Amino acid sequence: MFKKYISKLDTIIVWSQSILTGKQFIFLSSVLVGISAAFAVIVLKSFAHWVFSFATYINGILKLSFINSILPIAGLLLTVFVIKKVLGGTIEKGTSQILYAVAKKASIIPEKQMYAHIITSSLTVGLGGSAGLESPIVVTGAAFGSNYAQKYKLSYKDRTLLIGCGVSAGIGAAFNAPIAGVLFAIEFLLVDVSISAFTPIMISAATGAIVSAITLDETVLLNFKQQQLFNYHNIPFYVLLGVLTGFISIYYTRNFQRTEHFFHRLKLTPYKKAMFGAALLAVLIFIFPKLFGEGYESIKILAENHPEEMLENTLFESFKSNRWVLLAFVAATMMMKVFATSITLGSGGNGGNFAPSLFVGSYVGFVFSKFINLIGLSHLPVSNFTMVGMAGILSGLFHAPLTAIFLIAEITGGYSLMVPLMIVASISFAISKRFEKHSMDVKNLAEKGHVFTNNKDTNVLSTLNTNSIIHTDFLTLSPNENLEKLVDLISHSNQSVFAVVDKEQHLLGVVHFNDIREIIFNKYRVKYTLVKDIMTPPADIIYPFHSMEVVMDKFEKTKRTFLPVIKDEKYFGFISKSEALEAYRAKLKSMTIE
Repeated sequence: MFKKYISKLDTIIVWSQSILTGKQFIFLSSVLVGISAAFAVIVLKSFAHWVFSFATYINGILKLSFINSILPIAGLLLTVFVIKKVLGGTIEKGTSQILYAVAKKASIIPEKQMYAHIITSSLTVGLGGSAGLESPIVVTGAAFGSNYAQKYKLSYKDRTLLIGCGVSAGIGAAFNAPIAGVLFAIEFLLVDVSISAFTPIMISAATGAIVSAITLDETVLLNFKQQQLFNYHNIPFYVLLGVLTGFISIYYTRNFQRTEHFFHRLKLTPYKKAMFGAALLAVLIFIFPKLFGEGYESIKILAENHPEEMLENTLFESFKSNRWVLLAFVAATMMMKVFATSITLGSGGNGGNFAPSLFVGSYVGFVFSKFINLIGLSHLPVSNFTMVGMAGILSGLFHAPLTAIFLIAEITGGYSLMVPLMIVASISFAISKRFEKHSMDVKNLAEKGHVFTNNKDTNVLSTLNTNSIIHTDFLTLSPNENLEKLVDLISHSNQSVFAVVDKEQHLLGVVHFNDIREIIFNKYRVKYTLVKDIMTPPADIIYPFHSMEVVMDKFEKTKRTFLPVIKDEKYFGFISKSEALEAYRAKLKSMTIE
């Protein structure tokens, strides 16, 4: 029955494609991709919320803190089992794979990514793994967009655009925040997009948000209704919060990577690694129960000024009335979140850092404002600082300040906090960017030149293949030949540069026609001058493994129009600056989404 409906829908879409213009079909496609991404959100969010409610209910009856520690163990083991037995033994995690697909795989994302992350992240995070569902949601939405475009034979530009639609719809549906969804797609993926391309992205984000709002219970989504008015006298404290969130973003990024690398180096089977990680996670959750799952419920507790509930069903419940113990407990939970998340993901679980960034940010804002109030330095609105702190960490970790600003503005139900959001997000981003060039999700790929950054030129150059513009058919010279041979080569070819090589094809030097023009027209000097007397050392050398960004940097530094290429320690060919620029212009034109 299900296949029958799918077949009918496919027939309708094919018919629509035949009667609609290209742009109109993209608008229709953005709606369908938005609906698909929204349903992925519904499945993931509903399951995670149901498990959390069930665990909380059991805890309330049995008063046993270790119940929450058992579920993540089961979740990690089940995730590893599904990956090995159902998904072929591997799964690409994290949103960086989207960037890699756009940059290196012509925006083609494997079909299994449309369901792999729904299954594995629901097991990991739904059963208490300390990670977020937003990254799996974004990858799933992108996979829907890519595979939809492949099915209906759309171009690279349109595939990339529909990937952006899936990304925006995922974020829009997950938070009921369509503006944040659009901005995240732009900041994260479509860094060089024309104004006209905003329309399908907006349609998709709005569609995802509408479907989510209609279908999901409001308690499942992260939203806040209570907030205090912005007081400009608190601006200095918001500045300090921006600085603090910036440095904590760096702390989070570096410790997350250290922990992940630790698990990567472990010589254990997947099940043993999962069991080891699950045991560590169980201990952390036993001591700090709010590390269980996404943690959005504890964010609401802090934002609604009921922090004493943080100590319920914990080892420190008897200290609920002690404000300093409570503050220390919240601070410790905040600092441990990065380890809980990195253990969850490093040991075999699936999830992301979007929710953890909001978790840490809310805790930073609460601890900072509560501490200022307790020492009597000022009387800060704790709920405001709790919410604004989320924007600081999100901006610092993902290098997406606009997304951070508008996401928090949307989930708080208004824009009264816009000024402090702008202050905190921008300062945090500036500090994080100063010490970490790339956002944490794409750092490893960016260092290899495999992924887009927020630099347009780097984005385009990263997609070009150096080998494709190397000319290996250039004529060469021997060092002991006189210039008559060179004159003969110039008269019978279009070359303006020649490599001087020995018998083993080792590069000895280079002769540029423009450098020897006066000598060439002097018959006496042509006859009695040897090539080795006029050759010059190469201004720089290119290797085939060099990225195009490195190649263009060498051209810029040397001011040469040709540079020699060395392969296996021998002369291999030349690269022309003009051809490199032509390849850049052609790729830029093909990548510009209009």
